[in-house]
Amino acid sequence: MAQTSGNPIFEGWYADPEGVVFGKEYWIYPTFSAKYTDQVFLDAFSSKDLVNWEKHSRVLDTSIVKWAKQAIWAPAAIEKDGKYFLFFSANDVQRPGGPMWDTENDINHYGGIGIAVAESPSGPFRDYLEKPLVSDFYNDAQPIDQFVFKDVDGTHYFFYGGWSHCNMGILNDDFTGFIPFEDGEIFKEITPEGYVEGPLMFLRNNTYYLMWSEGGWTNDTYKVAYAMGNSPRGPFKRIGTILEADRSIATGAGHNSVIQVPGTDDWYMIYHRRPIPNLDRDHRVVCIDKMEFNADGTIKNIIMTFDGVAPQLISTSKK
Repeated sequence: MAQTSGNPIFEGWYADPEGVVFGKEYWIYPTFSAKYTDQVFLDAFSSKDLVNWEKHSRVLDTSIVKWAKQAIWAPAAIEKDGKYFLFFSANDVQRPGGPMWDTENDINHYGGIGIAVAESPSGPFRDYLEKPLVSDFYNDAQPIDQFVFKDVDGTHYFFYGGWSHCNMGILNDDFTGFIPFEDGEIFKEITPEGYVEGPLMFLRNNTYYLMWSEGGWTNDTYKVAYAMGNSPRGPFKRIGTILEADRSIATGAGHNSVIQVPGTDDWYMIYHRRPIPNLDRDHRVVCIDKMEFNADGTIKNIIMTFDGVAPQLISTSKK
């Protein structure tokens, strides 16, 4: 039997994995799944074949990002002009007067989405702006769970949002802010039906796919749904659920990312799930399974496995 990655694909409690291809390597940047006060760093993992993963410890932490105190979440990574940008959420920022606002604990009074930058995917990273990129609440979306999508024309679209609201913006050329829309707004709300958090976008055969997570992240209602559109700006109408709990394998499957093997039509879903038996609220692990499409472009249901996937090298002939 051929060697496979197995699921989970690496040891440790991790969640919200961002899978991306840099050069001839696959990279995963996950959340360290623990109490908020212990979520003070990000690890990264790299692989040449999707099966054997090397850990890169603490590529980012609160000694690097001075304004981030805890709850460093849901990284997103992209390369631009030879630099590697790592977007992240921090501090679980709250709105004054909201249900989680605590006048005695000011850590979550300031924070949001930040950016780190490095010359290599493994770092060393530095705080790019030395302040959050997004700290305010637009359209009632908590500034967490960001994703950056580069369109074919070079435009970098920025998707984010918790609290069941999804916003879209357009990053400026140096990633220091946003290009306003024609009406002057910085962000447009594009929330599809059922959306809770964890947006991402990819392009296949001239169709734009928007994915997101639904349900509650602490339990087995967590799942992944998607929509299809002709533009990264939508509109996006929910098509259906493609990843959810399977009590013969795991529960709480969600907050995914997608990897395409360059030069092929081979696609993989990277996601977290809750092993059975589950040991804790934060007992989440990172897994990988194949993602396949129907003839009309819709996505087949993801089959969760314990085997994971077979080795998949990135060919030097693939562009």
